[in-house]
Amino acid sequence: MPSRKELANAIRALSMDAVQKANSGHPGAPMGMADIAEVLWRDYLKHNPANPQWADRDRFILSNGHGSMLLYSLLHLTGYDLSIEDLKNFRQLHSRTPGHPEYGYAPGVETTTGPLGQGITNGVGMALAEKILAAQFNRPGHDIVDHHTYVFMGDGCMMEGISHEACSLAGTLKLGKLIAFWDDNGISIDGHVEGWFADDTAARFEAYGWQVIRAVDGHDAEAIKAAIEAARAETDKPTLICCKTIIGFGSPNKAGSHDCHGAPLGAAEIAAAREFLGWTAEPFVIPEPIAAEWDAKADGAVLEREWSAKLAAYQEAYPELAAEYLRRMAGDLPANWAEESANFIAHLQANPAKIASRKASQNALDAFGALLPELLGGSADLAPSNLTIHKSSVSITADDASGNYVHYGVREFGMSAIMNGAALHGGLIPYGATFLMFMEYARNAVRMAALMKQRSIFVYTHDSIGLGEDGPTHQPVEQIASLRLTPNMSTWRPCDQVESAVAWKYAIERKDGPSALIFSRQNLAQMERTPQQLADVAKGGYVLKDCAGTPDLIFIATGSEVELAMTAAEQLSAEGRAVRVVSMPCTDLFDAQSAAYKESVLPALVSRRVAVEAGIADYWYKYVGLNGAIIGMHSFGESAPAELLFKEFGFTVENLVAKAKALF
Repeated sequence: MPSRKELANAIRALSMDAVQKANSGHPGAPMGMADIAEVLWRDYLKHNPANPQWADRDRFILSNGHGSMLLYSLLHLTGYDLSIEDLKNFRQLHSRTPGHPEYGYAPGVETTTGPLGQGITNGVGMALAEKILAAQFNRPGHDIVDHHTYVFMGDGCMMEGISHEACSLAGTLKLGKLIAFWDDNGISIDGHVEGWFADDTAARFEAYGWQVIRAVDGHDAEAIKAAIEAARAETDKPTLICCKTIIGFGSPNKAGSHDCHGAPLGAAEIAAAREFLGWTAEPFVIPEPIAAEWDAKADGAVLEREWSAKLAAYQEAYPELAAEYLRRMAGDLPANWAEESANFIAHLQANPAKIASRKASQNALDAFGALLPELLGGSADLAPSNLTIHKSSVSITADDASGNYVHYGVREFGMSAIMNGAALHGGLIPYGATFLMFMEYARNAVRMAALMKQRSIFVYTHDSIGLGEDGPTHQPVEQIASLRLTPNMSTWRPCDQVESAVAWKYAIERKDGPSALIFSRQNLAQMERTPQQLADVAKGGYVLKDCAGTPDLIFIATGSEVELAMTAAEQLSAEGRAVRVVSMPCTDLFDAQSAAYKESVLPALVSRRVAVEAGIADYWYKYVGLNGAIIGMHSFGESAPAELLFKEFGFTVENLVAKAKALF
């Protein structure tokens, strides 16, 4: 029977061979962490390679994603659908083994990691989701939600600020099934880290409320095993296992140096490593006894069958709960969702109200939250301003996770990446809020949601210079355009309570990406709509006010500026001009409509167009062309009451009329 070292050396051999063949990559971390991975994956990880989406599997995250060959090697060795040819194609165009783990490319990759610190934060989200679902669904003698989240992380993850945000909250919420392994090898790309990373990391995590297991020899299987046992025994605290490792272990001349961190070892050094490790197999060849020992398909099938038997007993004892659990894990919405949500929107249209769209958002949450127990809300400390707490909200605490609302504290970045982790886990639809300006703190996590096409709903209030006296530090200008330019992101800026509810409905129903819902602080008048116009809101852009015949001019507006456009259009119409007003709450959705529909809203022959939005002006050239006019922001804002700022920057009916007349 192969020894543990021989089994770990299979990871080292595959990793250095794949990096060498690609002439690109990071062999050091996979070689250094191979012994830890061997113990965890062979002795503890609950998974089934034949069913990577098994609901109660343990989640494994490689937060230091540059070491991706560690994960790809593990997936191949244990029997996932990732072939040796896939490993040979490492870092190549259209391969299933890209340079960093990418969600959706290879089975068994739980999240995209690469931007350091976000993997551990996704892990916090997954562990939080497990704790919430366990509290909501488990019953005495029926633990159908019972799994761990394991995370590998390096010095870079520890240094990134997001890990401080997330790990602090993980300790506060007592996420006892979160176990993180710190690859304490003392090396980053620049060299030995003691010159720029001298934290007492163990003490920091203890201060967060974690169990910390210090100074574990990351190359001693028995020491690793003992640490994991201690971690699994502690149920009230997450655990950090501090593993002292040698980066590039097995490389005689480069181990322990940054020389093996981010570059191939080279043919000569690989030959020396093979000799040092006693690995005689050819590149990309795993000897049969080692391959057989790694294969986890049979054991995985047994584990899933055992869980399926538990689920069957649960279904018999609690049929309604079991059906609800399976529905939520499948990502399906309740059977009454479509009818109830449509009725709510129709009710709003029939009962006008002049309210801020942030309040309209809360009203929508009141209605939809009662229908959707899977909604997991939260705010980065601004719930009274974001209005994200609805009538069915129940706060989650360390000792009672059965609720549906997380108080994230002032942690915009951490919140957003935790939401992504919860979405990836399944069973929950997370939304989280902050002021639109502070999306900047979270930008990379928002981008990752879009990259992974996850149903994370980002709620942003205080949407423009209308924020007023708080001044330019708090007034968003370029943020809406930035969100609209992000691939896979659906960005809504509604003009009234009806468009706000439609935005929520769309975001909840969307399964192929995140949504950004942008709401106002100031009250917005409700627009009149025909039944057809109400239906067309869901197309992202539609004719809100029309004229007889071909328009002389078209106003295009979003949010609070729609009311300005409507008033300006009325004035111009009284002067004999044929004016159309287009409300465009969601540009990406409008862009996805048929050419015929887009032409019906914005006819090509009408070149006189005026776009108005209290955000960066340049975005709107795609709709008005070079001959149109844009009333938007060309600078940062100022500190003053909102009404004075709108006048100062040209967001008035008088200026809209003047810009329109200048086109004739």
